[in-house]
This record gives sequence, structure tokens and C-alpha cells, in this order.
Amino acid sequence: MIKNHISQIYDALNTKLYGLMPDNKEVLCYTLSNKKGMEFSIINYGATITSIKIPTSNGQKTDVVLGFDTLEDYINSFDLPSAPYLGTVVGRYAGRINNASFKLNGEKVQLTKNHNSHQIHGGLEGFSRKFWEVTSIHSDKNPSITLEYTSIDNEENFPGELKVKVTYTLTESNELKVTFQAKSTEDTIINLTQHSYFNLDGHSKDIKMQKLFINAKNLLETTQELIPTGNYTNLKNHAFDFSNPKNCPTSIDNTFVLESKEAVTLYSENTKIKMTILTNQPGVHIYVGGNCFGQIKGKENADYHTTSAICFETQNFPDAPNHNHFPSAILKKNEEYLHQTTFKFENL
Repeated sequence: MIKNHISQIYDALNTKLYGLMPDNKEVLCYTLSNKKGMEFSIINYGATITSIKIPTSNGQKTDVVLGFDTLEDYINSFDLPSAPYLGTVVGRYAGRINNASFKLNGEKVQLTKNHNSHQIHGGLEGFSRKFWEVTSIHSDKNPSITLEYTSIDNEENFPGELKVKVTYTLTESNELKVTFQAKSTEDTIINLTQHSYFNLDGHSKDIKMQKLFINAKNLLETTQELIPTGNYTNLKNHAFDFSNPKNCPTSIDNTFVLESKEAVTLYSENTKIKMTILTNQPGVHIYVGGNCFGQIKGKENADYHTTSAICFETQNFPDAPNHNHFPSAILKKNEEYLHQTTFKFENL
């Protein structure tokens, strides 16, 4: 726990006040960097990544994720017609749950509804809008920061008190490792993800010409409301077959069934930055967006639009609790949930 050396830690980490929550809790921004000059910043509102800066061959740094300049903008973004969840941790359950309900141990659980008659990204508040406590910081080799949140029993009607922690580690190999751990006092369901939007040309650019590879042969078939039907769609000769790298799609909101831990690569010819995503999760939900409807400016006065960036939500399948043949989303009482995803950056 961080208690006695907070001032030294803050200096080493370039920590600054970011804003105040409505209940006057202080939200801080923590910036960690490695010896190669890569750095990332997070705030303890939503355990949100606000920037990831990658050194490029010209001596500059490219900020490859979307974000806002102020805490107020992050808070207000949840009032947009389609909240973007820029950089946040999403839970208890990422993605959609049909009719906001499922059966657990033979009993029906009715969740809160925040997406027509369904639930998406954990409900009315979800983890993305919560204050997270910073419980551990290491600022030496491979610097890391751990944030924790306790979801009370029956929050958004999910059973069990769930203690969640997320650790962000920055390696000397320019990897950002994200590790989620959680335990519940009762059997429950869980599906956590990191919801950053990437653009390897920089957050104010366009992703249409960046090359995307997805290590998948199938995606989840969905209804018009994007609820999984339980069937798989083969990607052979499909527009979303990215088994060979090609330009990013301009519109996508689909879950891919991953073939191995190496899930995705994205490459920019302009900056020569390549990002590889590795995960222990069975799927990745991919979404192209960033549109803030002209109501909120992105950081550095950027105008975000529908092809501003691409989001890779490594996770279990949406609506898995309602499909027995999907990977189980049940977390048994006192067992540990472990989700590991790595974002690896290279200069080619």
C-alpha cells in the first residue's frame, strides 16, 4: 500500500491533480515512463488511460490513443448519445447482455438496463465512471501502477461483492501490460476489458490507411441490435477477413473468435509504429469510432470523428452467460479471475 512516501513517488511519477469528482474526491493523473522514452498516463476515474506516447525515429513522440483534456470532459462524455468510454476500464460485464438478464445457478438475474432493453458495459454507471484507489506504484525498472475498486453486492443487480484490481506495467521492451484480477463473495459473472481507442498516426488523425491483422477465422453472428445469436460466421471471403493485413474498416462493431494469444496487429506506414496485442481472452471486440458528435473536443483541441481510431476490447464473448457453448463467464465464489492483455509497440 502507498502511505509514507507519497511525495517522493509523486515526483518520480510526474503525478498531478486532474480534477475533482462531484463528491470532491481528488482525481490524479499518473504518468509512467521507461528508459526508451515511451510513456503512458492514467487517471483514477475509471482507471482510464489518457495517453500513450511512443517515441518515433524522428525524435518525436506520437500519442496513439484518444482522450480528453479534463476530468469534466470524461464525465460529460457519458451523457453523449453513444458514450465512447475513451480509455476506461469496463465492467462488471463488457459488451451486451440480452434483455439485461441471465440465469445463474438456476435463478434468473435481472440487471439494470442502459441500452434499450439490454445492458451494455456494466449498466447505468459501470466501472468506467467509478473512483479507483491507487494501491501500489513501482517506479523503477518496468514501472507499474495498480488501482482497485470494490463493487458492492447487487451493484447494477450483479450478485456478490466483487473486488477488482487492474495493474498497468510498462516494460523496457515498450509493452504496456494490463492485468485484471478479481474475486467475488458469491458466484457471479464477469467480463472486464480496457477500452482505449488507438490511432498509430496520432490521436487527431484518421485510421483508414493503417494496416490491420486479426487472428480469427470466425466472428460472432449478431442480431440487428448487435446481440449474439449463438452462431458463428466464417470469415472466409468475408469483408471482415483480416487474416492478411489490409486497411482498417471504416465501420465495425463485431466480436472476433481468436485463434491464439497473438490477437491483432496494427501498423502505420506514416509513423512506422507497429502495435501487437496479445491476450489470454477468447475474443476481441473491435469498434471503429471516436465520434463525440461535435459536443466535446478531444485533447489538444482535436475534433474526433467516426474514423478517428479503432478500439480493441479483448474479452470474453458478449452475452456469454446466455449461451452455454460460449466460454463461461461465471466466476465462482472466492475463485480468482485473471485477464492479461499486452499492447506491444515497435518501430519498424
